Amino acid sequence: MRFDVDYISFFVIQVEGEEGQGGKRSKHFQTMDGDDYAGSELSGFLDGEFAKTAKRKAERHPKAEQVPTKIGRFLVEPGYDLDSNPNYNLFARLRAADSLEEFMGHSDELVTAYMEASAIRGGAMFVVRAHINQLTDEPFLFVFKCDFEQKIARITDERSLLNRVEMAINAKNLKSIMYPHMPEPGILESWELKIHQSSHARYFEDFLKFVEYEKSVPELMNEQVLGFVQQYVEQVYEDNTEAKDRELEEMELWAHSEKRELQEKWEPAQVIEATSIMVEQKPDLEMKIDLGGHMTVRALLADYGDRLHIAKLGDRYVVVMETEALQFDKGISPIELLLPETLESLVERMREKMKEEGREAVLPY
Repeated sequence: MRFDVDYISFFVIQVEGEEGQGGKRSKHFQTMDGDDYAGSELSGFLDGEFAKTAKRKAERHPKAEQVPTKIGRFLVEPGYDLDSNPNYNLFARLRAADSLEEFMGHSDELVTAYMEASAIRGGAMFVVRAHINQLTDEPFLFVFKCDFEQKIARITDERSLLNRVEMAINAKNLKSIMYPHMPEPGILESWELKIHQSSHARYFEDFLKFVEYEKSVPELMNEQVLGFVQQYVEQVYEDNTEAKDRELEEMELWAHSEKRELQEKWEPAQVIEATSIMVEQKPDLEMKIDLGGHMTVRALLADYGDRLHIAKLGDRYVVVMETEALQFDKGISPIELLLPETLESLVERMREKMKEEGREAVLPY
């Protein structure tokens, strides 16, 4: 996948103090057309980044809340078109620029807007328009941000900086924006862009104030489970407003706790019904149960009630998993020679152990 550069504008951002709290400024160094770019030091530094950025995968609903690569969608009021979005309009002007001077002016406008983002770091910023001639006539806009290496962050001579660009900046942690989003070669989404940044950074999200991002899987799960909880509480406490409000408040606190314990509120049939609705929408939803100490169970949400079961024996929880075969890896252990006992025998042995420890266990059947 080869991108041919039409125009590129090169800026340097300088900040003073920690996270730019002491002041920040940007300086335009050079704007080049494709021919000048091809003969410059920048081409060797950036050429590989276009295809890498285009091929970088982004999930519409990522599995984690903080991921480095995201798909953004331009926000518009109901009934309005894309050209009512300020971020889109700036990108559109850059894509439509028909002279070096016009592209430079719009690039400067973009960098000035970026400078308003919180906690930005010093470095080099590149605004690029490029084409993939073999796929589409539509131009692509790339915005690359490279942070300065700490030991040479004080370079200020613009003549030497361009010549020493590979020493001054590091492409390893390159942040990027690509518009339009290309989910498959030749397929363009004009309402969407793709950003890539460190998962803890929010530079581009702060800069693109009129772009929204799809919710992550954990966020969607939280919303859906809280919806189920609200329906349940409304039914159970229909005639008791005070108890209903108290229960909803408690469940809200539970839902937003980092470490959550089993609530023991719903019957297994209710849990299976709720999980089946979620699994129908997204079959690969995952679950993780921390058993304390060094034991963790990872499974699909769809496994609950089918191949994974949770029960109680006395005051202890029991997780039962069923399968047709067991496989082991890494070092051989004596466990691999086991002739398994029956489940009934195991439960009886657990009961005896609990009696020895002074805790009475009641059989669950």
